[in-house]
Amino acid sequence: MEQESTEQKAIEQKSIDLRSTDLKQTGSGSALPKSAQKTVRRSRKRKKTKRRKKAARRLEISVKLEPKSFLTGMAVGVLLTMLVMFLLTRCSAEEVETSGLELDASEPEISVQLLDVNDYSRPGTEVDSVSGVVIHYTANPGSTAQQNRDYFNSLQDGHGASVSSHFIVGLDGEIVQCIPTQEVAYASNERNRDTVSIECCHPDSTGKFNQETYISMVRLTAFLCAKYNLDADAVIRHYDVTEKNCPKYFVENEDAWKLFKADVDAALKNKADKGE
Repeated sequence: MEQESTEQKAIEQKSIDLRSTDLKQTGSGSALPKSAQKTVRRSRKRKKTKRRKKAARRLEISVKLEPKSFLTGMAVGVLLTMLVMFLLTRCSAEEVETSGLELDASEPEISVQLLDVNDYSRPGTEVDSVSGVVIHYTANPGSTAQQNRDYFNSLQDGHGASVSSHFIVGLDGEIVQCIPTQEVAYASNERNRDTVSIECCHPDSTGKFNQETYISMVRLTAFLCAKYNLDADAVIRHYDVTEKNCPKYFVENEDAWKLFKADVDAALKNKADKGE
């Protein structure tokens, strides 16, 4: 009996040892057979392989689509460039529209009749610089360049306003210079110190300039722009400084003003083309 009892205890101890070994190997109370463990590992490996293949296919599709996206972007860029060029061409075509005058920026004939230095029309003060040309009208229909020049000179007696201009363009296209361009003229308010002024005669109250006056205006303005290295954008009206209705016709007829500036620009280009 004692022998049987000893054998029974040995069998039970062996059973306990086996269960303990299984728990250590599996970490759970129910150990899988080796064949089942292999099946699980193969299943996990297949899932990983599938995920990798899917990721590779997505990358491949992305790479294949990228050239198409690049080409599409290029096509859009080309179309936008063509549109911009078309709009610029239209704008340029509008800008170069002129009255067809064959003029250039060479120096026109000028009659120099400087005013006496005085406090009312020729102060003798030097300008700071010349960065623009200001166009005026005399507001005295039918008066000549000489009459307006003499009026400016008479102001030295102090019986009138302080007013003058560097140049006056007459009804026959004559040009009279009253003040050196390096001196201040009393013409354009706060722009007196950095601009050259041109007074222009007109035959009637509309303020419209006749052909002779207009041609000399374009030539003189272009000459001054070339002399001081300015472009047509530097040409302004008295109105643009003070909002005064001067020169009347160019203020009330914006298209006529744009045409004048286009003619000045064309004259400047003619001078450049001739290499003068």
